Amino acid sequence: MKPKVTMIAWNQNDNYVVTAVNNHLLKVWNSCTGQLLHDLVGHADEVFVLETHPFDDRIMLSAGHDGNIFIWDITKGTKTKHYFNMIEGQGHGAVFDCKFSPDGQHFACTDSHGHLLIFGFGCSKPYERIPDQMFFHTDYRPLIRDSNNYVLDEQTQQAPHLMPPPFLVDVDGNPHPTKYQRLVPGRENCADEHLIPQLGYVATSDGEVVEQVIGQQTVDQDEQGLEPSILDGMIRQLQLEQDQRLGVDQESASSGPQNGEGTPRRG
Repeated sequence: MKPKVTMIAWNQNDNYVVTAVNNHLLKVWNSCTGQLLHDLVGHADEVFVLETHPFDDRIMLSAGHDGNIFIWDITKGTKTKHYFNMIEGQGHGAVFDCKFSPDGQHFACTDSHGHLLIFGFGCSKPYERIPDQMFFHTDYRPLIRDSNNYVLDEQTQQAPHLMPPPFLVDVDGNPHPTKYQRLVPGRENCADEHLIPQLGYVATSDGEVVEQVIGQQTVDQDEQGLEPSILDGMIRQLQLEQDQRLGVDQESASSGPQNGEGTPRRG
């Protein structure tokens, strides 16, 4: 098998280049001469994450589909720390992405099971206040395309990034308490009644009926004359207010100072 490079990264001062190869090896190269300096052995599957430390030019982080996360000293060709992402009852979780914090004291990773892994110094108390499962209720709502092939939300006919802030729910669609809803940017100062979405019963793809946030009203519901949910009304009202604010801003920007000398127009 001819080896293929799956990922490449320079270290902090650009003196070294690290490449991940599909034979599970990491190779450290001199970026000026192209000389191979080290083979880093440890991964057992393909590596698609290489992250350099923000200020320490010796440190490189690697993570892969084998669930391993390594911190390497690339000047010596040695591993300094190792973590294996074992998930109880489910085997290991492939690590898809990692990033260092700006101060280099922490790094965060995401895995194939939807987990966010945070590593660093200190204790875990600040993170214990956050629920184990956090999703936006709009994560799986249907999308459509307009005549220009742009993506729109099916219910509001708005671009997803222009929609009002969503609600936080768990994996089953149950909303979190209001103190967590205020963690969503744009909901920090909302009144309590705007932070309590309406619950309803929906059938899953397996035929199981579960209770979850009702966050969308389809065209079928409109045709059947079904009463819209309170949450739908909130979303429409927030969208209307947002559109009105944008309209006022555009009008004030377009109306500039007049000098009294109009351009002659043809009759």
